[in-house]
Amino acid sequence: MVILTPRTVLLGVMALLVGVLLGVGVFTFAYANGFAYFGNDPATCAQCHAMSDHYEAWTKSSHHAVAGCNDCHAPHDNIVSKYLNKGENGFWHSLKFTTGDYPDTIQIRPHNLEVTEHACLYCHGSMVSLLHESVPADQTISCTRCHSTVGHME
Repeated sequence: MVILTPRTVLLGVMALLVGVLLGVGVFTFAYANGFAYFGNDPATCAQCHAMSDHYEAWTKSSHHAVAGCNDCHAPHDNIVSKYLNKGENGFWHSLKFTTGDYPDTIQIRPHNLEVTEHACLYCHGSMVSLLHESVPADQTISCTRCHSTVGHME
């Protein structure tokens, strides 16, 4: 016979809650084809209707033949920061799209803009190095300010 003490009831409730949260999380991840996001196929990003316009614009861009989503929107410094960034973005994208709490025109977050700026320099750094050297130390140059439609023709 099991004796129900307040401690066993609390542990049982906590175990039930953890199980439910874990179950919902695993179901949602599988339902949303979450494993596809570990890959590099740009079509994965278009699984969400909110990204379909961005995907369509990318297919018409000058970068279509040479760069996918991860090339511009994931860090290049190491695999750990790449997947931490992808995980953080995946969490926020899932939350925003599940709750419907996102603007009609999706805006890049400051952290992701910084990642994208670094990606520009990763591929084009030697071409623009003299330009960057000519800028005073207290100022920065934004590649995307002047070249905002390069990755996503709109």
